[in-house]
Amino acid sequence: MENNTWWELLLAPYRGGNPVWIGLELLAVLLGMASVWYAKKQHIAVFPTGIVSTGIYVWLLAQYSLLGDMMINAYYVAMSVYGWWYWRVPGPDTDQRPISLMTSSERWWALALALGSSFCVVVVYLYYDRWTSWTAYADTLTTALFFVAMWLMARKKMEHWTFWIVGNVISIPLYWYKGLIFTSFQYAVFTAIALAGYRVWKNNIDRTPQTSLK
Repeated sequence: MENNTWWELLLAPYRGGNPVWIGLELLAVLLGMASVWYAKKQHIAVFPTGIVSTGIYVWLLAQYSLLGDMMINAYYVAMSVYGWWYWRVPGPDTDQRPISLMTSSERWWALALALGSSFCVVVVYLYYDRWTSWTAYADTLTTALFFVAMWLMARKKMEHWTFWIVGNVISIPLYWYKGLIFTSFQYAVFTAIALAGYRVWKNNIDRTPQTSLK
């Protein structure tokens, strides 16, 4: 009997799975990668591609009992609508919204958002009696990181890349453990694109005089 190849190991969690679920996950992965790539390029298409991808994940994550990430993706949809509008509003001296750094008030809002989202996830897990694995802790942490990251991205803040990078790294083993192998690889790709995006945005902001955006 031949040893399992890496490809067989990769597909093992999908054997006997619902082909519709698998197809939806793959579609969401591809659209998610496209969305992050558009974010790196500061292209407005980051939002429509993200809306479709995260909408699919809302349903899929409910099936896998990843309640925190399900809430994240529902929030992504709402914030993508907001970001789609916000990015199209011109800046004070330009015809498009410029990249900017967080203000002191936004740092407090980010902290409040992280604490509030974490509290909500913990309540949901306890209510459904699912606080039974390390994945609940990881899911809570990534929820806080991604809630802040998405809000900052919608407001075109440089710091959003840092939150994405940390959350993506944590998500790689989380989704692998849950059997969402394609999604685990997606987060690995997200991490690479986010690192590149950070460098691109950093170079942009270093060349652009900062204005205070409220």
